Amino acid sequence: MRIRRLLGLALATAALAGTSALGAAAAQAAASPAITSAECTAQGGTVVDQPYAGTVCVLPHGSKVAVD
Repeated sequence: MRIRRLLGLALATAALAGTSALGAAAAQAAASPAITSAECTAQGGTVVDQPYAGTVCVLPHGSKVAVD
């Protein structure tokens, strides 16, 4: 009986550690890096001012990155 209790505690701890690690990874992935307009043009991108959304760099492959 004691072994089951310890195993359950170990599994619960592992599950909580896994969800907190997953949440941290998702939060870091959500934060997009920003670049300067000079870096944007050096990579072949175009700096575009979007109304109410700020300035973004549109890279040749179509992705958009915030500009500092």
